[in-house]
Amino acid sequence: MSQQVLSQQEIDALLVAMDSGEIDTEEMDEETSGAKVKTYDFRRPVRLSKEYLSTITMVFEDFSKLASNMLSTQLRKPVEAKIAAIEQVSFDEFVHSVPSFTLMGIFKSSPLSGLQILEINPQFSLQIVELLCGYTEVSSEETLKNKSSFTDIELAILEDVLKALMRSFEAAWRDIKEIDVTLEDTETKPQLLQTMSPNEPVVMVTFAVSLGEQKTFLNMCIPYIFFEDILDKLSFKNWFHSGKEFDSSERGQIAHNLDRVPVDIEVVLGESQMHVSDFLEMEEGDIIQLDEKTSKPLTLYVEDKPYFKVKPGLLNKKLAVEILKFTGGESDDE
Repeated sequence: MSQQVLSQQEIDALLVAMDSGEIDTEEMDEETSGAKVKTYDFRRPVRLSKEYLSTITMVFEDFSKLASNMLSTQLRKPVEAKIAAIEQVSFDEFVHSVPSFTLMGIFKSSPLSGLQILEINPQFSLQIVELLCGYTEVSSEETLKNKSSFTDIELAILEDVLKALMRSFEAAWRDIKEIDVTLEDTETKPQLLQTMSPNEPVVMVTFAVSLGEQKTFLNMCIPYIFFEDILDKLSFKNWFHSGKEFDSSERGQIAHNLDRVPVDIEVVLGESQMHVSDFLEMEEGDIIQLDEKTSKPLTLYVEDKPYFKVKPGLLNKKLAVEILKFTGGESDDE
């Protein structure tokens, strides 16, 4: 709730009104001292705190980006998906919020509990089918009014799209929990869904989707039991905790991964400047005078940073350098 900031003139006017009796201070005290009651609907239980919902929002923002890229690649048309709303409702409310004829993918995310539902309305579903079958333009809403069911071929095409969206869902949760998402079934009649009881608390995530000039929505229904095993990981305090100490196995794994990172190393013998005409006239046996003495240590660069002073030599008949001093990545001029 936004708060209004009073100017000094308004504050002075209030003080004058209180002194003159125009404002009854006793009546104001009675209003503020009364018990504050907040309405709570037991049919819509709030099970996840704002902190958890903030983390869930971040996860589904990643999902919307991944889904947008996947759909744009598959349909060869720009598709943009954004979170429109995240609500905690009952399963019955979710069922009544979607069309009576629609496409719903029922999927499971092992090892987490419960079944999740992704609903794609029929208009968007048929636009996907037409684009994947070679149409260059998506149908208008008028041409889809009489559609009341999907053919077997349409369902087969849409199942592939649902599975691709499941992979995006799987990738979005990877930073919190490794899950294996599988499509269990598809349904077109929400009234026939019996995956959970009507009063089951669920999180309903609505995505606003733009395909060309057409705008539509996707809905995802996730039961509360899906989050029960990962509530501790949904906390910002635990997710971004930097003071956690690594055990020896984690340290070893990090060291092993770092050992395999390639780095560029070079040793500079010296520098010299010459005219282009002199360069073009160079022949075998010519000598280029450098700006460094042969007795002075050379500089060894790691990723363009000067880290060591070295002395050139031979090792097993190959050119090599011997490290003399560590310079810490700073040049002599700094």
